[in-house]
Amino acid sequence: MTGPHRRLMTPMRARAADEPHRASTPLELLFDLCFVIAVAQAAGPLHHDIAENHVAHGLRGFFVVFFAIWWAWVNFSWFASAYDTDDVVYRVTTLVQIAGALVLAAGIGPAFATGDMRTSTIGYVVMRLALVSQWLRAARTDEKRRKTATRYAIDVVAIQSLWLLHLFVASDSGLFLPTVAVLIVLELAVPIWAEAAPGGPTTFHPRHIAERYGLFTIIVLGEAVASSTVAFRAALNEGGDHVGALLRVAVAGLVIVFLLWWLYFDRPAHILLTSLRMSLLWSYGHYFILASAAAVGAGLGVAVDHAAHHSKISDVRAGYAIAVPVAVYLFFVWLLHLRPHQSGPALLAMPLGVVLALLTPLVPASIEALAVLLVTLVVVSVVQGRSRRTGTDRPAT
Repeated sequence: MTGPHRRLMTPMRARAADEPHRASTPLELLFDLCFVIAVAQAAGPLHHDIAENHVAHGLRGFFVVFFAIWWAWVNFSWFASAYDTDDVVYRVTTLVQIAGALVLAAGIGPAFATGDMRTSTIGYVVMRLALVSQWLRAARTDEKRRKTATRYAIDVVAIQSLWLLHLFVASDSGLFLPTVAVLIVLELAVPIWAEAAPGGPTTFHPRHIAERYGLFTIIVLGEAVASSTVAFRAALNEGGDHVGALLRVAVAGLVIVFLLWWLYFDRPAHILLTSLRMSLLWSYGHYFILASAAAVGAGLGVAVDHAAHHSKISDVRAGYAIAVPVAVYLFFVWLLHLRPHQSGPALLAMPLGVVLALLTPLVPASIEALAVLLVTLVVVSVVQGRSRRTGTDRPAT
């Protein structure tokens, strides 16, 4: 509730899905900015583990920690799309969630180094339980969707209890990853179960949701740009024979990040969110887009280390540190954003690009080859877009 006298608490009723001029709020932007700190903390240890040839250890820690970051962000964003009141209590509760994200970020280092998940888990639980208080508010004032909101609140509390119990499972035991997988599946099942409650699903604003995901993607890609600037700084500091190689990594890395942004925003996304089922699939698929975007930043850090002869891996492995996350990103952007707009031969361009991206580490100057490949994919996408607008390439149904 905006105005000169912000109310302490307003009735939390569902906002209209077709509300005009719905855009991200300053509070949501602050939320994203603070969450990206946690993203950076997750990408850093991944970079170092890959450079030290501890790939399995790095990937295990990264995927678990990034899920916690992503899932807390997703749940806040969808709740805000349905129930944002912007009153005092709503703002304070959201700030508590941000504080939980910072606690989670503070615990990422120990989680990677020693397997100590206590701080990260506590931060995650704080974020999730703060959102439970919002669901209880919605259950009290939105009579039509009371059962839906109540299901969310009960299920989230139960699963957070399980996360706390999971702290007693040693990170080096054979039960650690299987139990984490079970808890993740339970987390992902909550919206499916809750939204099926009598009274109908919660409302969401397609344009608002698409904008929220787009903004977070931009911020995560921004972290990858920061990794590219590290290459420039390293080139200036290193001197000697490494300058040329580091500058090539920096320029190619910047081109790669710019073109990943281009491909994500090449087609409108909100028109794809036509049902709850499609929206959930689209939302869940973004885990791979956002995680791979963060991993691109880690891969660029590996490329810088390798160009300066500070890594313990081969040229091919250093190439794959970038090529694999780029390929994953391309595939899911195609699957979620581009494929619904394409038909005929146009459907094959991006999958072919994914395959070629995975082959670039096998050629000399692999990062430059990957950048050239992305330039080609963007050119093809632009041509396809022009063809579609002239009626020669119709959207897939």
